[in-house]
Amino acid sequence: MTAMMTEPGAVPGAAPVPPGRPTPRRRFKGLGLGVYAFLALAFLLIPIVYTFVFSFNDAIKNNIAWRGFTLRNWTNVCDAAGICDAFMASIIIGIVSTVIATVLGTMIAIALMRYRFRLRSQTSLLLFLPMASPEVVLGAGLAAQFLSLGVNKGFGTIIIAHVMFCISFVVVTVKARVASLDPALEEAGRDLYGSPNAVFWRITFPLLLPGILSAALLSFSLSFDDFIITNFNAGAVTTFPMYIYIAASRGIPAQANVIASAVFILTILVVLISQLTAAARAKRLARQ
Repeated sequence: MTAMMTEPGAVPGAAPVPPGRPTPRRRFKGLGLGVYAFLALAFLLIPIVYTFVFSFNDAIKNNIAWRGFTLRNWTNVCDAAGICDAFMASIIIGIVSTVIATVLGTMIAIALMRYRFRLRSQTSLLLFLPMASPEVVLGAGLAAQFLSLGVNKGFGTIIIAHVMFCISFVVVTVKARVASLDPALEEAGRDLYGSPNAVFWRITFPLLLPGILSAALLSFSLSFDDFIITNFNAGAVTTFPMYIYIAASRGIPAQANVIASAVFILTILVVLISQLTAAARAKRLARQ
């Protein structure tokens, strides 16, 4: 007596479904998943597409209604008063904050993963507090601290606030990279009479570099995009997010769309270059 095998959900007596051919239920699920993914992607891209399209708008006072196509906004970005100064302020603050947060965060991540010391677990817990705390609380607390110490707000206070906010993200990102390293590689370097500095710069640092670069990019994007903490500690300095917020009441100029579009395009190019470089490196390693 031969047992008849049927697929789950198949109707008894119906013709068997050939192997590899999707059933109507699977086909419907695949179609629904595709439609859902398309709608989610479109929902995420609509603001970006709107920003890019309206960067070519021939706007006068505001950039809400379409008035015609022009390249003037791209060729004369600094025509809007204060926009280039605000953008450069955000770039400078982002670069300085990123360098400081990345250096300190990398050293803290290595110390937490490779060394045993007192209050190690408490230090690791404290580093997560800026990530868990609302930005309003962190910004207001820092502003009150600067006020009680009599510190004048400006570039320095913004950089300190951004470093305190970004360093937690750097530590978390680099810690994940340190945890994936094989200690045997460093031991092999020491067995070959390498000094601690030589082992770090020739073995450890190159292996950590992808994680450090990822942490630096994340830190810069958080610093450049931040508004709440910056607004509490800016003083007379106006960053690009603050400029957008102030300009929203009277109409955001089209030049702001130009800068936002340029930043988005530059980010895409950086990601593509990094992906192509990684793929080329993987091919070279596979050939060796």
